[in-house]
Amino acid sequence: MATIKEIKERLVTVQDVNDPYFLALADDSRTGVQKLLRQKEKALQKAAEQRLAFQKRFSLENELWQSGKQFVAGIDEVGRGCLAGPVVTAAVVLDNHFDLVEVNDSKQLSLKLRESLYAQILSEAVSVGIGVRSNQQIDQMGILNATKAAMNDAISHLNVTPEHLLIDAVQVPTSIPKTVMYKGDAKSISIAAASIVAKVYRDHLMRSYNKIYPGYGFDQNVGYGTKQHLEGLKELGVTPLHRLTFEPVPEFVRQ
Repeated sequence: MATIKEIKERLVTVQDVNDPYFLALADDSRTGVQKLLRQKEKALQKAAEQRLAFQKRFSLENELWQSGKQFVAGIDEVGRGCLAGPVVTAAVVLDNHFDLVEVNDSKQLSLKLRESLYAQILSEAVSVGIGVRSNQQIDQMGILNATKAAMNDAISHLNVTPEHLLIDAVQVPTSIPKTVMYKGDAKSISIAAASIVAKVYRDHLMRSYNKIYPGYGFDQNVGYGTKQHLEGLKELGVTPLHRLTFEPVPEFVRQ
């Protein structure tokens, strides 16, 4: 008779509750085995629900592909509301072989999972483009125009020419056909992938800036106006990274 440990290791390979091995274990009266079966059943149910949600969030891309559009780019931004650092955008083109079911709105993912998915998206995507507009450009252009410009930069940095754009919330001026939607990172896998890429890319930038400008907590708050960040502004003043048109930053400019 197999040990509990052996059964646990074997269950890792089971992908369906109708698997003959899974069904055969129903007759095993050991409490430990029955506990493993319940845990596995819950895990399989969660995986099935996740797969269904993933397929639903791929419906926009599927419709466009079926209409003859080969290259569909999802676009999102990160950092519009920060007091310091750039606004970063990403454009991501996927194909119908993309199967990272955990891809979702970056704000709903843990740091560890975002980092893992970031590397996988860069590896598996047809193309990825990044757009960055600095805090100085944000002050000159305004955050909305800087975001639009960064999105166009991201599109131009793709190594394929997109035939349709799926954009989260921003009306980007472009001749490319587009669909703009709110909460797009919850409706489109391409936009969700772009949100992850933009978020992780920007977080890496802000962590590197933290080494140059310590005392503001950029490695933790990535430029948002947290208590730690505001205390740093009060004690140290502004840095070359700060957005001088964003309140309350001007209050801390030293004459």
